[in-house]
Amino acid sequence: MTAPPARSALVIGVLASCGLAVSLMQTLVVPLLPQFPRLLDASPATVAWLVTATLVAGAVCAPVLGRLGDMYGKRRMLLVALALVTLGSTLGAASPDVGTLIVARVLQGASLGVVPLGISIMRDLLPPGRVGSGIALMSSSLGIGGAIGLPLTGLVAEHASWRWLFVGAAALGAFQFLVVSRIVSESPERSGGRFDLPGALGLTAALVSLLLAISKGTEWGWGGPRVIGLLVIALALFLAWGRLELRAGSPLVDLRVSSRPAVLWTNLASILIGFAMFAGFLVNTQVLQAPAESGYGFGLSLVVAGVVLLPIGVAMMIFSPVSARLSARFGARTTLVLGTTVLTVGNVGLASLPSSLSLVMAASTVTAIGAALSYSALPLLIMAAVPSTETAAANSLNTLMRMLGTSSCSAVAAAVATGLTAVVAGQVIPAAAAYTTVFLAAAGAALAATAIAALTPRGATAGVTAEPATVAGA
Repeated sequence: MTAPPARSALVIGVLASCGLAVSLMQTLVVPLLPQFPRLLDASPATVAWLVTATLVAGAVCAPVLGRLGDMYGKRRMLLVALALVTLGSTLGAASPDVGTLIVARVLQGASLGVVPLGISIMRDLLPPGRVGSGIALMSSSLGIGGAIGLPLTGLVAEHASWRWLFVGAAALGAFQFLVVSRIVSESPERSGGRFDLPGALGLTAALVSLLLAISKGTEWGWGGPRVIGLLVIALALFLAWGRLELRAGSPLVDLRVSSRPAVLWTNLASILIGFAMFAGFLVNTQVLQAPAESGYGFGLSLVVAGVVLLPIGVAMMIFSPVSARLSARFGARTTLVLGTTVLTVGNVGLASLPSSLSLVMAASTVTAIGAALSYSALPLLIMAAVPSTETAAANSLNTLMRMLGTSSCSAVAAAVATGLTAVVAGQVIPAAAAYTTVFLAAAGAALAATAIAALTPRGATAGVTAEPATVAGA
């Protein structure tokens, strides 16, 4: 069932707005992390779980909701995810203590399943001529929302109670639930089968172990027994889970499909792209807020720093449809190679730690353009290589790969910033070499992703393909 052309734009707008909301959920508490120990009467280590809990919950929810969407309806699972986000936001607004607030953030983590579900709905409902542009905008919405979210949440944090952030998130979630239920039709595609509960539990345990080690590595010590132990446990669990999935009649993740070169290498490139993209969001804000006496900082407030970086979101919004047109004409693989190349150039420019705001904005915008081109091409490549009944699960796995990249970037940035420091006006801050190192690592990741993308074979299954004939006119 294909949506009429007049309705397609409305469906794209509604689903893309859900993607923007996901980014807002991820950045919701970031501006307040330094203040939450005082506001919530909790230790900094406990407060850090407000980010970690959402990260881990999102990693688990994305593949589970994707598989359930393929089995029972993608729109239905999208509504479930939005309901969980709304519930979590409401609970967060009324939280009496930090423990309840962490539970609320776990519920908000369900938002990570929204983007792959939305992409798969577009693939099923939109006319062929609108699939490419719709998927491009939906895929890039994470970056667009990230650019908008920091200044917005910073502004609220400076002038109002932190609870209003959760009130706004609850209102947004409820509104999007209502709009999706009224405007977006259910996808007709179904994979059937039974839900793989042992596979879901095994993947949950493996992901929790891995992401805890990554997110807590700097705090606990990378060579400490807890981190090493978690990494060993994660490896053992992933191996056991893989054997379980290969034997399952209806697996949570079809590893035979995921091991196809077109899928496997695209997912590997996605990890590197997530790392390369997130460096700009994570480090630029810190550089802009660093004191001018550091030799590289500009001494801006969080809100002003966010405003300076707003061109990132604008660039991603503009270049999402450009990416769709490039994929329609030359193929998504060519678009991905171009995007990762631009991403490499942008990170190299940022590694020089530009001395003026205009140069920082220019290099950040180049990075954003590369991210928009890359993120928009990835779902097309994935859906060209998997059966039409498995698009939600496959896109969810790809979203998880990107998230592993962003999580790894956070861990690397924290470790480098802790290891390379300088004393400025009696205050210990990251040295310039720390940020240069992170950006060079991001450039290296983007360059490696370029090589992988160039060598990755095209998919060859029925359904949506990334090649020109499918998305022509997008």
